[in-house]
Amino acid sequence: MPIKIDNDLPVKKILEEENIFVMDEDRALSQDIRPLEVMILNLMPLKEDTELQLLRSLSNTPLQLNITFIRTGTYESKHVSIKHLERFYSTFAEIKHRKFDGLIITGAPVEKMEFEDVDYWKELTDIMDWSEKNVTSTLHICWGAQAGLYYRYGIHKYELPKKLSGIYKHYTFHKRTPLVRGFDDSFLVPQSRYTGVSKEEIVSHPQLEIVSEGEVTGPYLIIAEEGKNIFVTGHPEYDTLTLDQEYKRDMERGLKPEIPCNYYPDDNPDNKPVKSWRCHANTLYFNWLNYYVYQITPYVL
Repeated sequence: MPIKIDNDLPVKKILEEENIFVMDEDRALSQDIRPLEVMILNLMPLKEDTELQLLRSLSNTPLQLNITFIRTGTYESKHVSIKHLERFYSTFAEIKHRKFDGLIITGAPVEKMEFEDVDYWKELTDIMDWSEKNVTSTLHICWGAQAGLYYRYGIHKYELPKKLSGIYKHYTFHKRTPLVRGFDDSFLVPQSRYTGVSKEEIVSHPQLEIVSEGEVTGPYLIIAEEGKNIFVTGHPEYDTLTLDQEYKRDMERGLKPEIPCNYYPDDNPDNKPVKSWRCHANTLYFNWLNYYVYQITPYVL
């Protein structure tokens, strides 16, 4: 798929080196086609890493995407330069007059905090309210999924006994549901979180449906309102070494983390991990874009 991004975005060169079809503005304008307008609210601290991961995951569809990155205006990220944010990101105030086909809300390293105590909680809920009338489908990832489930449907999170970190087996239900079309009976997903969501509350909510879960990880894919809102409690977009970087970071901080489950060959952190979830991740993002965005969204936004 041609991803239309800013010509100067630093990750553009990496994507091109990986043979991912990235389209510049001149070429996009020469095609007689309306690209899908996809907004990414990037709440992760290492924003360039997340940009690269998501753009890789979004690259496996014939649809043309026009990507708009936004950041919070009420909280200033400390792990990326102001220059990068000002050059490649908009604030919600700058784009709220527009309409979008799709919105992705990423995870954030604030899951041990109460939602209302997060600095940008009011801004995030304003964006979620705005998306109801201005976005065709919203995909919430990890903490973004917990935040969306809580704010939109009153589903509570709870703290796990220990951090859930590793590559875990998941299973699908309702295999005719378009979101999981083409999935294997079981598939692997990276998980990295300290909290979970209540399956009982989700099952009892009339607007929510679990279409995939793991025996260890609990609910994984949850659909609301026929795909208007979709929640992904893991990190299918993670790169091969993301969990490795998180593990070694926590080691350096003296947190004594457990070795990520089913990740390093022979559970030896000196061995390079093997990416075993790429096909599932690609299929998930393809299905979201095709069945819940492209097939539903109006031609004139």
